[in-house]
Amino acid sequence: MTPDEEYAQVRQRVGLLDRSDFGVLDLTGRDRATFLHALVSNEIKALGAGQGCAATLLDVHGKVQAVLFVWIAEDRILVVTPPSMAAKTFEALDHYLFSEKVAIEDVSREHALTLLAGPQARATVERLTGTNPPAKAWSHVAAKLGETPVRLVSGADETGEAEVWVMCPHGEASKLREALAGAGVPAIGREAYESLRIEAGTPVFGHDVDESVLLPEIPFENLLSHNKGCYPGQEVVVRIRDRGHVNRMLRGLALEGDQVPPQGSEIAVDDATIGKVTSAAWSFGLARPIALGFVRRQHAEAGTRVAVRFAGTSMAATVSALPFAR
Repeated sequence: MTPDEEYAQVRQRVGLLDRSDFGVLDLTGRDRATFLHALVSNEIKALGAGQGCAATLLDVHGKVQAVLFVWIAEDRILVVTPPSMAAKTFEALDHYLFSEKVAIEDVSREHALTLLAGPQARATVERLTGTNPPAKAWSHVAAKLGETPVRLVSGADETGEAEVWVMCPHGEASKLREALAGAGVPAIGREAYESLRIEAGTPVFGHDVDESVLLPEIPFENLLSHNKGCYPGQEVVVRIRDRGHVNRMLRGLALEGDQVPPQGSEIAVDDATIGKVTSAAWSFGLARPIALGFVRRQHAEAGTRVAVRFAGTSMAATVSALPFAR
């Protein structure tokens, strides 16, 4: 399939996105929930088995060290980390572990992760396993696909479509993929995925978010509880909310022309640089290049006209709210 066909597959039916590069940490022990709750930006203690959330691990300055997906099981907590971040996240959590009854283990090599995305994702999962996770984002349920044990997890619409994560034992990954292919779920490549997720306004850790980014600079409402107790970086987040503002914000850019700017391209107004592009792709839905990027707060309002500069080229662009309107 061509990238535009893969894009249409997800928008109209269902496609498979490889998540084998994501890490998995396993937290056990009676203090696991209170321990993790004290370290991340979202509510953990109030979640029951079969529930979950997205959260961030911040430093004391309120800057994002990792974006995590947390899945609560009966006897453990599974923490899904961005690619290449399992070891670093393990070290960050272990640093705070003193007398708590918690064991942390990196089990990334034991599990395989895939993501089904598209309007037929949930129906496809139910047809193959006889069940579905609850619809609320990051809710999950144990199931079987044939003889393969799986965990089914509702996604958070990173593609703008319905999503179900599927976790299975690493040794069963090829069997799972064969079953999905037999059910008419083709693999989707990077070009189509980038179009899908940038249209949806989904920032990715390592591209749009890194350790230089303050949590309030990005869309963060699904990553944060305003009512929980203290955690590293909370003072900065609260101070920005109550007494100040951030100087830049992550926004969408709809570009004029047919070139896709590279990551790091300058965003400018007149002769002044006001930000940089963090991700960009050809939008198959809008038939134009689109991007995510940080812009100064004064220029962050939707409809603001800017220019994107790279390789001696200057392209006109318009700041867009997220997600992009299709």
